Amino acid sequence: MSEQSRRRPPKPYRRPQKDPVRILAFEALRAVDERDAYANLVLPPLLKKARDKGDFDSRDAALATELVYGTLRRQGTYDAIIAACIDRPLREVDPPVLDVLALGAHQLLGTRIPTHAAVSASVELARVVLGDGRAKFVNAVLRKISRDDLDTWVERVAPPYEQDAEDHLAVVHSHPRWVVSALWDSLGGGRAGIEDLLEADNERPEVTLVARPGRSTTGELLDFLGEDSALPGRWSPYAVRLAEGGEPGAIEAVRQGRAGVQDEGSQLVAIALANAPLEGPDKRWLDGCAGPGGKAALLGAIAAGRGATLLAAEKQPHRARLVDRALTGNPGPYQVIAADGTRPPWRPGSFDRVLVDVPCTGLGALRRRPEARWRRRPEDLDSFAPLQRALLREALSAVRVGGVVGYATCSPHLAETRVVVDDVLRGRGGPAVDAELLDARPLMPGVPALGDGPDIQLWPHVHGTDAMYLALLRRTA
Repeated sequence: MSEQSRRRPPKPYRRPQKDPVRILAFEALRAVDERDAYANLVLPPLLKKARDKGDFDSRDAALATELVYGTLRRQGTYDAIIAACIDRPLREVDPPVLDVLALGAHQLLGTRIPTHAAVSASVELARVVLGDGRAKFVNAVLRKISRDDLDTWVERVAPPYEQDAEDHLAVVHSHPRWVVSALWDSLGGGRAGIEDLLEADNERPEVTLVARPGRSTTGELLDFLGEDSALPGRWSPYAVRLAEGGEPGAIEAVRQGRAGVQDEGSQLVAIALANAPLEGPDKRWLDGCAGPGGKAALLGAIAAGRGATLLAAEKQPHRARLVDRALTGNPGPYQVIAADGTRPPWRPGSFDRVLVDVPCTGLGALRRRPEARWRRRPEDLDSFAPLQRALLREALSAVRVGGVVGYATCSPHLAETRVVVDDVLRGRGGPAVDAELLDARPLMPGVPALGDGPDIQLWPHVHGTDAMYLALLRRTA
């Protein structure tokens, strides 16, 4: 060491720069990981708190949202890339460190943020939330990642399609292998269709509003928003699609509950049940799994226009309160109760129309809840199966002879859709039920590619909706 080097004073310690946007994104990811929280529930209050403190403007909020959702959607791909840049198994890296690395990888590979800015901002975040020692590790890994673009990395870390098609698609499109396999089985067809579906799962979904009939109209919403900010729905007569960045809470009809946020697929399911052909009286409707209340609010409004009443039942009391809030102001009579649809308090044969939107894995809404793909396991199907069959059996018991039941689920998995309906109709695992399937396709006029029927499976890449499933059954005896 030279005399000059010995005399040079050490660099003064520089405090890390706190970036409110990236700190907020990190906090949201930690909540998703540590508490099994959902990003769509965690992020809004964090953003509101930041706005109230004056830390955020609209561009900051948009960036934080993109960082959280983009990182969650592409987590599987980023994990494979990070694993290729470190000398230990990924499971041995502390989860908070992985979150910072994934945030950095998304900025480098999934956004237009310049490379130097993405690396430096991520290292500063690491210094704040992890400490200087682990920030050096973050810096080294991100610099390796920054040497190539996403396509180059994917080609390097994904197995060839010809060698293992499902594993290739799992890495390229960031879905667990078992989910890829299940979606492919449900969709059928070749490579192009499944790739389109997986890509659609990784796109940011539109925000869709529902104008509840008798309380609001699509014309009112479109006039309020203006043609530059909204478009009519593709399929539902009650739907309005917001332009990117639209804020539903700023709309008066939404604040008043006369309109709401609801995926167009969910609207179509409720409308189809409401319009199913029926002989005899049509006065009593039931939503047997009503939480959190979107379909119940639409059904209640349609029922009110026909002089019918709606009973909305939800097992969990806190979700029943959400249903009650959604139905508040309904123009016709309704009732909300906390009740278990597998042990119902109502008499058999009490209703003319029944909707049962059963609990499920949620694989049809991975666009909106990207973290669900990493949280769900194949064994979850076994836990939902008895409940789904019991709810459908009780729904068919609740409807009168000649009445109609809609079995719906936000999952395209065959074990949660056609297999459940077939088992109940054939008496597998329980008493056989006297009912027949109705062709639901004519009840979604104008909606293309509804398959061979009689049930319906909607798809994000085909219809622009969540992957909702609907089977309509008429009680025959």
